Amino acid sequence: MSAHDRLVGAATLKRLRLARGWSLADTARAVIGKATEIRQPFDVSVASVQRSVARWESSTRPILPGDRYQLLLAHLYAYGTDGRVCLGSGSDFAELLDALAHLGESERRLEELRTLLVRTATDSGAGLLALLGPSVEGALSRALDDPCRLDEGVLDALRLVVADVNGRVGSLPFVRLQILLAPVIESCRRLLGGSVPDALRLGLQTVAAQAYTLGGRLAFETRDDEASRALYAEATNAAGAVGVPWRRSVVHMSHALVTLYSTPGLGAAQQLVDAAVRDARAGGSVTIRARAHALQAEIAARRGAAKHARAALALAWFDMDADRDGDPAGTSFSTAHLRGFEGVTSLYVGDASDAHDYFANSSAALRAPRERVQRAIVTTDQALARIRLNEPESAADLLHGCIDAASSMGGRVASIRLKRARRQLRPWRTEDWFAALDDHLIDSLGA
Repeated sequence: MSAHDRLVGAATLKRLRLARGWSLADTARAVIGKATEIRQPFDVSVASVQRSVARWESSTRPILPGDRYQLLLAHLYAYGTDGRVCLGSGSDFAELLDALAHLGESERRLEELRTLLVRTATDSGAGLLALLGPSVEGALSRALDDPCRLDEGVLDALRLVVADVNGRVGSLPFVRLQILLAPVIESCRRLLGGSVPDALRLGLQTVAAQAYTLGGRLAFETRDDEASRALYAEATNAAGAVGVPWRRSVVHMSHALVTLYSTPGLGAAQQLVDAAVRDARAGGSVTIRARAHALQAEIAARRGAAKHARAALALAWFDMDADRDGDPAGTSFSTAHLRGFEGVTSLYVGDASDAHDYFANSSAALRAPRERVQRAIVTTDQALARIRLNEPESAADLLHGCIDAASSMGGRVASIRLKRARRQLRPWRTEDWFAALDDHLIDSLGA
């Protein structure tokens, strides 16, 4: 951080304080009070904290608040002057994170603070309102009362909330994400049922398709298959109304993956994958086409159709190697994801040793918080490959980490894969390490 950046951060902290009418001593008392409120009291005098606040706001050599103070400031500024949680753009909390960034805090730490406060929002029941900016809440209420009053600001806010919730898959349990997303889904339904301005209808359909798709996935993960099917049907209709085929392909692929685990056989999932490939081939996103071909390869491999699986996988790699500059979905699927599909293909119609290496490489590359769910799934598949290589105890070692991940997120796919891996280990059920794995599964997942 440059000296100028640090001064900007210090000035932002001072502006936040003054906007609430607080003196340095008032801020110190508020910080100490918040520490007691969240049950993290510390034995520090008001004068001592006041000196720290002054150092953060110094106009010559400001310093970055320590981790504990950052946590307390985050809890302090997450609440508006009306006492409600507000984390969206333009909120005091967003301004605080910007100040900390200018003072030199890492993106990872700032994301941890935001995730923690989003969790707090779901605990308090704030939900959607917490993720909206302070100026958007009223505009959304007016638009819901009269859809003709929908404007770009509200549409952008809804779009950002969907992206925010989607970005927290892997960081927050699925049930919490449902709490945050449910009001967006209902808002989209109400707005689409009214006379929204013609110029905004396609944009609203796009946001709705994204919200319904994510909602369908979250409903599946929390074992509400009926709601999941209904949401995917709404998502398919909304994406079709947009008139951009690759967007409907995304819906079909998400729906196919949950169908694979909620419907017996491969037929229903196969139909959805075929529809996804048709829409993806209609153009618009090479990345989505690669993802559709990769999913096509997995379904073929599960059917034992080795030739078709390898042909689809070759098409996926061809697409990934193409020029994807400017691709509207360029970051939605990566080579790390594709290696996972390559591993699945090898697991079912190839060599278990190759599959293991593909899974290991994929898992090593999937390190973002958003990829935690996928990493747990890939690592479970890696354990299956070890079982086939007659390395059962080593496989069990991998599965312990997968159990912890599945337990913290409440994910259904990871749990299903874990149970299948456990069944594959039954020939070694008299071993002590098998008993330890069983105990871990029962304690964490109840199975």
